[in-house]
Parts: sequence; C-alpha cells; structure tokens
Amino acid sequence: MSSVRQWSRRRILLSVAAGTVLAPLSGLASAANAKSAPRRAAERWLELFNTHTGETAAVAFRATTGFVAESLVTLARLLRDHRNGEQHPIDPMLYDQLADLAIAAKVEPRFEVISGYRSPRTNARLAANSSGVAKHSLHLEGRAIDVRLKSVSCATLRDLALEAGRGGVGYYRHSDFVHLDTGRFRTWAG
Repeated sequence: MSSVRQWSRRRILLSVAAGTVLAPLSGLASAANAKSAPRRAAERWLELFNTHTGETAAVAFRATTGFVAESLVTLARLLRDHRNGEQHPIDPMLYDQLADLAIAAKVEPRFEVISGYRSPRTNARLAANSSGVAKHSLHLEGRAIDVRLKSVSCATLRDLALEAGRGGVGYYRHSDFVHLDTGRFRTWAG
C-alpha cells in the first residue's frame, strides 16, 4: 500500500497560516535573507505557468496585511508534483524571491515553472537516474523551484539571483532554467 500523503485544501491553508506566523522564527526567514530582501510593496503578484500541466495562475500572493492564504493554496496546487499530483505547502518566501527578481529585471513577474514541489518517490526516482538531482532536495520541502522568467535570459536571471544573495541558485544552461530556493546561499551549475 502506498504511503502517499495527500494535502487537503484545509490542511494547506492551516499550514500556510502557521507558516506565515512562524516563518520569522524559523530558518525560512533567516537574518541573512531578511537583511538582503528589498522592501515589500503593499500588494505583490505573480503569474506562474506550469510547463508540464499547461496551467497558469495569476494571483496577488501578498496584501498589506500579509500573505493571501487563498492565493498560496492556488500556487501550491499549480506547483504540485506533476508526476503524481501530490501537493505540499510552498514556502511563501519563495514567492517573494521570484517577485523581487522580476522587479530587479524590470519586467512583469511572469514565470514558467519547470519544477516545484517533488514528492519523495519522484525525487528518489529522479536522483537514481541523474547526478544533477539532490537526494535531499529542497523541492521535497516546498522550498525550491526551477523557473524561467519570461523575456529575460536564464543567464541574466541567474546573475540577478546571485546579486540578491538569497538562497540557492543553480544554473542549468543546457536545460534552460534556473533553480531557486530558500535555503542557505550557495551556487552551482548543472
């Protein structure tokens, strides 16, 4: 019997609410990340296009009062493991990171998503077949995303992410995407 853990809408909302309250106390909002983060606008939005499912979500994920729970649920659904449909809460700081990169690039925050959340089973299968997949990837925790920013080269996106100095930045030139995460700052090329 499979031990697939499905996240209900209610469970995702509760996790998002708890994460919004607890994130400043955890490593998700480390002092280093907070120090280098630009000031937040009153409302922030993203448009994400999932290259595997063809789905698009354009939502305001942050309002003057904080993160918008309903939008975070919508984005988590879009970033589910497309191989098996499993969903997991996504670190909202990842959305801030994406929006900040679009601001730095002076373009609308429209991203193509190659990979968001990965279930343990999917990650194990990918890691077994590729040396470029970490066994303990932050994709497993909903803290990583592989993207392209529309109308910006991946090399430029990488450079902007390196300049920001927040989280992990992996540049996959041949696959044409950039990995971003909310872990400690580090960089690599795949």
